Amino acid sequence: MNAIVQLLKKEIIIEWRQRYALNGMLLQVLSSVFVVYLSVKVLNQNTWNGVFWVVMLFISINAIAKSFIGESKGRNIYYHMLVQPQQLLLAKFIYNAILNVLLSILCICAFAIFMGNPIQSFSLFLLVTMMGCIGFAATFTMLSAISSKAGGSNLLMPVLSLPVIIPLLLIIIKASKRALDGLDNSLILKDLGVLLIFNVLVIVLAYILFPSLWKE
Repeated sequence: MNAIVQLLKKEIIIEWRQRYALNGMLLQVLSSVFVVYLSVKVLNQNTWNGVFWVVMLFISINAIAKSFIGESKGRNIYYHMLVQPQQLLLAKFIYNAILNVLLSILCICAFAIFMGNPIQSFSLFLLVTMMGCIGFAATFTMLSAISSKAGGSNLLMPVLSLPVIIPLLLIIIKASKRALDGLDNSLILKDLGVLLIFNVLVIVLAYILFPSLWKE
């Protein structure tokens, strides 16, 4: 745990020193929402929900793609001498999950300001959003590692993520739509259970497979 905490601190310090990247992500959130507002000033619940997750998907890809792709070969060798591969993976996943959740909260606020707030059950919608962001973080962190070993191309990660992310998106959109409509909590809890299982499976698979990938 100490190694994971130290790696997590390192990620936060580097992000703070490179504030232009963080500012770029914040600008991307606001500009994306503002462009949607200029295009369609009034959205019904279904469209609001769909556009929100499209924006979150692209924001997540851009925010997490640099996890491993942005690391130099020398730094990776240095990590290899200091920590276990699972520790590095978990540290990057935790950081990406926290960053993704914060960006999603900003995105929800921007959507509410520019296009109104149609959410009937805000607490459940926020819970679904957090679970979805954790799923995005787990998926894209592992795919960023794979892309970094295949030439480090930013274009490869979205292609690899398509088969994995579509089932996750379908579950998230279904659950968040029920939270928007304010349906019975038991219906949403079933979807949250499926989301939890999906996230756990992705994290466990990444935890098992990453050491082999890291040795390459």
